[in-house]
Amino acid sequence: MTETLPYETSQAVVHSPTGLADHFDTRPFLGRLTYPRQTLTAGEWTELELVYEVGAVGLADGAWLKLAFKFYSDWALFQTTDPTGANYVSAEYHAGPLVPGQSPSTVQALKVRFDQKGHERPFQKAVIIDVVDGYLNLGDRIVIRLGDRRQGGAGTRVQTFVENAFRFRLFIDPLGSSKFAEVPGDCKLEISAGQPHAVQVIAPRLIGLDQSFDAVVRVDDIWGNTCHGRDLQGALVITAPDGSQRTEPVAFATEGGTFARISGLSFAEAGEWKLEARLIGHPVVAPCVAYVQSEEGALRPLYADLHVHSDDTVGTNDATYNLTYGRDIAGLDVVGYTVNDFNITEANWDEAVGIIHDLNDPGRFVCYPGTEWCGNSAAGGDRNVVFLRDGKPRFPFDEKGRSLRSFEWNETTAGTIRPGIWPVDRLYAAYEDDPEGHLLIPHVGGRRCILDWNHPELERLIEIGSAWGQFHWLYTEALARGYRVGASAASDEHQGRCGGGAPATGTFGSRGGLTGVIADRFDRSGVGKALRARRTFATTGERSFAVLSQGRHVMGEVFNAEAEEPLSYRLLGNAGWEDVQLFDGDRVIWRRDLHAEAGFSEQSVRIRFGGARIKDRYRAAYWSGEVAVTGAALLDAHGVGFDHPEQSVWRTGLGTLGFRTATHGDVDGIELKLSDLRDARIAVAAKLHGYSKIGDPLQPPPHAHAPEVLLEASGSELIAKGSISVDLAGVELRLSLERVTDHPLPRDLFGEIPLSELGLKDGHEHPLFLTARQRDQSRIWTSPLFMTR
Repeated sequence: MTETLPYETSQAVVHSPTGLADHFDTRPFLGRLTYPRQTLTAGEWTELELVYEVGAVGLADGAWLKLAFKFYSDWALFQTTDPTGANYVSAEYHAGPLVPGQSPSTVQALKVRFDQKGHERPFQKAVIIDVVDGYLNLGDRIVIRLGDRRQGGAGTRVQTFVENAFRFRLFIDPLGSSKFAEVPGDCKLEISAGQPHAVQVIAPRLIGLDQSFDAVVRVDDIWGNTCHGRDLQGALVITAPDGSQRTEPVAFATEGGTFARISGLSFAEAGEWKLEARLIGHPVVAPCVAYVQSEEGALRPLYADLHVHSDDTVGTNDATYNLTYGRDIAGLDVVGYTVNDFNITEANWDEAVGIIHDLNDPGRFVCYPGTEWCGNSAAGGDRNVVFLRDGKPRFPFDEKGRSLRSFEWNETTAGTIRPGIWPVDRLYAAYEDDPEGHLLIPHVGGRRCILDWNHPELERLIEIGSAWGQFHWLYTEALARGYRVGASAASDEHQGRCGGGAPATGTFGSRGGLTGVIADRFDRSGVGKALRARRTFATTGERSFAVLSQGRHVMGEVFNAEAEEPLSYRLLGNAGWEDVQLFDGDRVIWRRDLHAEAGFSEQSVRIRFGGARIKDRYRAAYWSGEVAVTGAALLDAHGVGFDHPEQSVWRTGLGTLGFRTATHGDVDGIELKLSDLRDARIAVAAKLHGYSKIGDPLQPPPHAHAPEVLLEASGSELIAKGSISVDLAGVELRLSLERVTDHPLPRDLFGEIPLSELGLKDGHEHPLFLTARQRDQSRIWTSPLFMTR
């Protein structure tokens, strides 16, 4: 029997729980979210407890809640099937106090699931909690444990990149109508860098004699975040081509990022100089080496990242943080700030453009404003717009007040999506009156560009590498269609680490790229002209260098061939060049195998995994499996091209290995050293799976077209053939077993290619470009020579 306080009206006696109405007035209507932690370390394993106290609104039978966070976060995927496993998420009900006359809640259970796209952008990843068979009262609590350790689980692995204000946001559906309300007060966490793990040195790969340049030395944690607020000392040991050495002290900043800029370096002697950065007093942190080639008359290439997001749209941290990170920490020469055009508010855009103009510093740092036109693939797909001129860009409205966005929508927009300039034809029309002031770059990210569209005056480059992956196939398709586009790569950075930074473990699982620019002047105008002239090369984030020419003609030019003049090429890298290919559009017409030239090993072989499942957004191929070696002793094994600590190879027995990695169009590998190759037999059994949008991350969906692959070969077969491969259904998806050399590979590679050896048709334009790979699986592409014989 419940107690109620009766009172009389003219009609009837009214009953209500004693004091409950007044109690309602003291509590927030939508409830509140509390949490004990304020700071976390990137990539750490922990248990995080959040408590939702139900507000005056209550929760109806059939209501549901979403604890959401931003899609770009690579916080480990939560699972709900194994309470003893890692990343287990749970939710449990705790009844609140009742007032006299109040009935208890009737909820029977809470059901938990995880959906990577369970809510609206940008808070798309969601832990979803369903209220089952009953309602909840004011004051009841739901305790959410991320990485519940109570049954022996390892906890949850935190996002691997730093963020000033990471947010969990709670949305509730109090009426069970699927109409969600945001609970005021996000769970806001500072995610900071971990302990020093690696020292990095960044310097231009090629400079002129006596040309002044700066080098950047920084200290990173294991996930590639630059450490913060560390009182460290370092040294930069500079070795000249003749072997003589000098040492420059490195005084790292004690506040903010742990980095140092060593200004005014120059070399008077021609040749390859070695720069080795060391930490003093930290023997566990290995030194880092970079190489600088100094030559008479050399034009120093500039390194650009033209695709950098901030939290103005879907990036991490604000615009100033991202742009100064590019200048100071990443040591970039050129940065292009990018906003999702539909998502940016006009006030934020105007503020960002002002910051960009203030940071632009000719001779040191060139900065451009830009947008990402976010049309769906059906309408042409993503195109970046880089505004090359000074002054206010033509965005978000033109001179007549017409919207220049793809459409209007963001998390604060009321009402329906409003179309802007759509499809991509109308984007062209918006800027084609001033092609010299604009650069459009089609790219593959989420909404991949479709090459049915092309504007030859605006689209002078194409993005063939980013944190989304590597897209060699896009480059060759564009050239095969007859489009005159040059090579560019960028970070498409959503995680606050532009400039070829470390990849995350999720969707953005590849190293970001860089565009090398050969410009006559180091200012907006000079760099802009070089970009539009296609005097560029693209790298997978390294300060490598490549040039392709014929006589007086350099990459990017359209010209008639000089019949007797060979092609000339030059490659500068750090890890040693292993393979060089010359393409005519989408055809390989010439190749150098540097492993074969150096002489294959009688003991060492390599397994390589490469490619992507599909061309669209969730393209990653997740590889896992085993390697078995019989007939010879397995002396050593190590990974190459792995991007982060969760990609790895480990021993499971004397002659067996386990491995786990992911490729997004890039290539990873395992190098094996055997007692003798000839009598060995090597078997690689791999499973491939794809993206888990919803369901159990412990049981990811297999790649439907190639769920498993087995590659087995004897050492004698491999000696006879050099390599054995299995091509799989996908995008450049391949498993290979190949011989390698034990000798050092060249960092400086050059040569000539006679036209007579290439079989080029007369009277046709041939887009000839060079692509090369280093032993660490980094890669480079030149812009083409558009040459007619």
